[in-house]
Amino acid sequence: MKLAGAIFNVITILVGGGLGLLFQKGLPQRFQDILIKGMALCVLYIGISGTLEGENPLITVVSIALGAIVGELLDLDGKMNRAGDWVQSKFKGSQSPVSQGFVTATLLFGVGAMAVVGSLQGGLTGNHSVIYTKSIIDGVMAIILTSQLGFGVMLSAIPIFVYQGGIALLAGVLEPVLTDAAVAEMTCSGSVLIMALGLNMLGITKLKVVNYIPAILFAAILSQVSLF
Repeated sequence: MKLAGAIFNVITILVGGGLGLLFQKGLPQRFQDILIKGMALCVLYIGISGTLEGENPLITVVSIALGAIVGELLDLDGKMNRAGDWVQSKFKGSQSPVSQGFVTATLLFGVGAMAVVGSLQGGLTGNHSVIYTKSIIDGVMAIILTSQLGFGVMLSAIPIFVYQGGIALLAGVLEPVLTDAAVAEMTCSGSVLIMALGLNMLGITKLKVVNYIPAILFAAILSQVSLF
């Protein structure tokens, strides 16, 4: 079943989010802080590990540059934040800003190597091991994020299902252009974005990571260009 990985991911996010709501009033702030920073370090580790998949640093550099320009022109970060604000307007009275939880969780759970490569692997071969592993990590992060940011984190399950499920279903159509080299470079560029998100979670940077998402597409395209 091509959607098995996406469905499992939704379940872990919802279960983790539900547990996070239970801890929202009982988990001391210092524990929330240290757990979220610990997970941020794990996110950095996943990002760094993924960048090692790339074989051509030039493709990553150009992809990030082009992706940033396109993302900024399209104002992807602004659009996602406005979508989160719309959701927040539907759930007034939440203790934590729904938009912040929605955007943060959607970015964390959706951007990067494991979401893209895992969904492709599941769609093409039926092997969902990568997505299952990612889902467990997402579930742990959902507990922590929901305890800090509230109900909005659980709503991220919707775009995550659409995003990962869509990739899995379209994998057959995209198979001709998704060579091993393309997947490797997409993994590398996506992992750079994971690193950026980890730095944001640690409070070191305030990067608009969503604006860099087109870099993943450019990495796939450039991997097919003989110049690179």
